[in-house]
Amino acid sequence: MKKCLLVFLLASSGLAPAMVEIPAFTAYSTPDPNKGVNRAKDGNLTQWEKDTSLSWYGHIANKGKLLVSLATVGKAGGTLKLTVSSQAKPAQSWKLDGKEEGESVAFGSVKIAEPGYYRFTLEGRGKLPDLRSLNLDGPASEGAHFSKVERRNSASIHLGYEVPSQAKEEVEWFYLEVTPKTEPLWSYYMATGWHRGYFGMQVNSPTERRIIFSVWDSGNEAIDRGKVHDDNRVKLLAKGPKTNAGDFGNEGTGGHSHLVYPWKLGDTVHFLMRAQAEGDVTIYTGWFRDSKKKDWELVSSFRAPKDGKYLHGLYSFNENFGGQNGQERRVCEFGNGWIKTHSGKWLPLNKAAFTHDGHGKEERLDRSAGTIGKRFYLANGGFVEDTNKTAVTKAYEKMELNGPEGKHPADAELEKLPK
Repeated sequence: MKKCLLVFLLASSGLAPAMVEIPAFTAYSTPDPNKGVNRAKDGNLTQWEKDTSLSWYGHIANKGKLLVSLATVGKAGGTLKLTVSSQAKPAQSWKLDGKEEGESVAFGSVKIAEPGYYRFTLEGRGKLPDLRSLNLDGPASEGAHFSKVERRNSASIHLGYEVPSQAKEEVEWFYLEVTPKTEPLWSYYMATGWHRGYFGMQVNSPTERRIIFSVWDSGNEAIDRGKVHDDNRVKLLAKGPKTNAGDFGNEGTGGHSHLVYPWKLGDTVHFLMRAQAEGDVTIYTGWFRDSKKKDWELVSSFRAPKDGKYLHGLYSFNENFGGQNGQERRVCEFGNGWIKTHSGKWLPLNKAAFTHDGHGKEERLDRSAGTIGKRFYLANGGFVEDTNKTAVTKAYEKMELNGPEGKHPADAELEKLPK
């Protein structure tokens, strides 16, 4: 009786950690992230195919014994094997056989030697069960952090550039160089964003990459561009010979343009854009080139109504725009940023603040920014911790470069840009 009372007192006082339940449908599936399972709205994972392995990732905050089990929907059946691996030290792993216990499968325990991110990979043979949750218990489970929402992409992260005070409200040109250090599918490394649009590079499929330039309409329509009155619609004025132009919606509406371009991992892509304010209208134009070419290519030029402003709210971002492969690491460098004022003065962009979306506030903490030499970088995904000495992770934390990395485009270049 005294022993039972002691256990009750420990649990009620918070000394006994509560079991951590990770919804089954948050698992990443391989080899195809879009197939092999059905993810139900109640958090269950059903229709699990035999050739599909499932992985959950999370941060274990404490050392010690970690008990691992699965909650199933009905009796388990089949043969289940679980591998627990350290993300920091891939060689550190444990292979565990599952033991059916009614509507659960017990895998026993592992000893966590050091805190960090860990991967839990499940493989099965025979008749595979529907799954409710991956469960962690024991001393090492206390303080464990896993994303428990269905969204499986990494957090979207941003650099907000501090415009030098000399520029005031007349930033006419924005120049930036971008170097991708990783290239997972569904990556968007956005270079020169501003209050009315964005301009950058994407990995759209295993065989296709794009340069993309888009400008938002006026008004408040968020979904359907067909509902936008003509007075509020952005109009295409010009585009390059390889550029595809059209509409976009569902994130605001506007004019979209892109060209398929085989940019390479590790190469530096140069982005240049201009704002020409005329009364209550602004014309926005984007050009790009890679480091192996001297000539700029026009992407497109859009006329934006109800504007009449130069560039402001300058930013870059790193986004995992597909929702299925946030377990892959994305790193991109942003450097040699410059602005040119309407009065003709070039000024470097040496200061930036790090921000992230709401997904990065509580669910995905594997997001960071920092400096490498005279470049900023943004890193997200992968379920790893950033070990760079300059890394920052708090929203609105500021960073500063020790001067620009190189030179801005010569004024003579600007006069020769394709129209």
